[in-house]
Amino acid sequence: MPLETSCRYIDYKDTGMFSRLISDYLDDGAFIRQFYQHPVNKAGMLSAIEARRKFPTDRGSIQDVFREAYSNVGASSLQNENIGLLAAENTFTICTAHQPNIFSGYLYFIYKTAHVIALSKYFSEIFPDCKFVPVFYIGSEDNDLDELSAFNLHQKKYRWNTSQTGAVGRMQADQGVQDLINVVEAELSHLPHAKELVSILRKAYAKGNDMAQGTFMLLNALFRDHGLLVLQPDNAVLKEKMKSIFKDDLLQNTAQALVAKTNMQLEAQYKLQVNPRPVNLFYLRDGIRNRIDKRGNLYTVDDTIIRFTEPEILEELNNHPERFSPNVILRGIYQETILPNVLFVGGGSEVAYWMQLKDLFAAYQVPFPMLVLRNSFTIMDANHAHKMKELDIQDADLFKEETSLANALVQRWAGIEMSLKTEEKESRALFNHLRRRAAEIDKTLVQHVHSLEVDHLKKLEILEKKMLKAERKKQSIQLQRIWKLKAELFPNNSLQERVDNFMPYYAQYGPSFISTILKHSLTLQQQFGVIIFENEKN
Repeated sequence: MPLETSCRYIDYKDTGMFSRLISDYLDDGAFIRQFYQHPVNKAGMLSAIEARRKFPTDRGSIQDVFREAYSNVGASSLQNENIGLLAAENTFTICTAHQPNIFSGYLYFIYKTAHVIALSKYFSEIFPDCKFVPVFYIGSEDNDLDELSAFNLHQKKYRWNTSQTGAVGRMQADQGVQDLINVVEAELSHLPHAKELVSILRKAYAKGNDMAQGTFMLLNALFRDHGLLVLQPDNAVLKEKMKSIFKDDLLQNTAQALVAKTNMQLEAQYKLQVNPRPVNLFYLRDGIRNRIDKRGNLYTVDDTIIRFTEPEILEELNNHPERFSPNVILRGIYQETILPNVLFVGGGSEVAYWMQLKDLFAAYQVPFPMLVLRNSFTIMDANHAHKMKELDIQDADLFKEETSLANALVQRWAGIEMSLKTEEKESRALFNHLRRRAAEIDKTLVQHVHSLEVDHLKKLEILEKKMLKAERKKQSIQLQRIWKLKAELFPNNSLQERVDNFMPYYAQYGPSFISTILKHSLTLQQQFGVIIFENEKN
């Protein structure tokens, strides 16, 4: 049976799951506007393209890096076409980025990848004089092993335990990774596309492959036919382009001063995502990725005995730029320097920290891209959709806090008004009248009337709560069905995409799962999607 799916969309603000900064950004708020360069619309893309045209990009080098990367895996015809297109001055990239989480980590890894593909197709259609290539930038130099070594499967967390240290992307897939693939195989073997999934994992994470290569091959297996190019930026040729900026960061601490100034403005209204350091670089070599600090006249590498004088560290940078790894403050500038990029797709926290960097980009004269919040989805099957219809609940209801949702639903189901707001309004009018009457007789009685009003309103509030509680008790079976549904769709009381992995869905639906996400991926509409797999009703 062909896979049948549909998708409903709701505004992000109706989910209550995103920060005030992101809500203001989506609303194009007046205050937040100063922290980004291009509005999220056609005019914004035009301005991003014009800015990029003025910036010299070494297109030959990035083509060579992609050609080498795909020489061993066999690029699809569309990938080869996209690599060739990068030579032309009217070709631009649309990029997303993520660390090399084992087996992709979370569902949103898939969603952000599909989003850049959808955006590339969209802009290629509305700007026929330009070409747009989707790129996934692997943050392979991240050393947060605790975060990147875990994934969830059937509401259980699995972790790759390894003694390797340094950048996770450079760590080798070992027997521990093979054991995890065996776990995945055992857990999903009953599903129709499990063998295909396991074959992809075994090839991507074969012993000896590093985790960056594993992520590259996983993404390639899933998205090669859609033209996605995957970039591994831990590369000496590409790092060469950053030598002047790395040198400036070592000597002048430009980033610390500029980002700190921006932070002072932003933190007046929002929570900050990142903070700059005097030196925003790590030293990357031989199983370490440790922070570089300036202490007196020496540059030190934290938790090591490595020390450099100023001439020595500049010589090291000149001879070995690949040994210098940007932190979050400089990572985006690296990405935008080496790619002819015009748009970056990121999650809420990513978009938020990019807004701390606009002045830094300007100082280094690197074009600041359009920022687009990645697509978000909740996936449900036909059984879930059927239950929602039976219970008379809407998509936005699922995101509400439990008590407020329960109160709203019991009133809806009961068909009578449980709120006493009308009575409260009438009571306030009555007591205002009584205050005036009492004052005409004896002004000292006014306080007594006020006390009576406070007591009366409190009793009305108690009565309203008791009415709702009584109705909730009558509707307890219905409410339990709601809570069960929410638990299935919001694991750990969080968005599904921030907990679940793509593997059970791929094992069930195969490549059709990827096609479904691409089919329902919006471009610039910036709404939350609820995807229904219609074939699943029993």
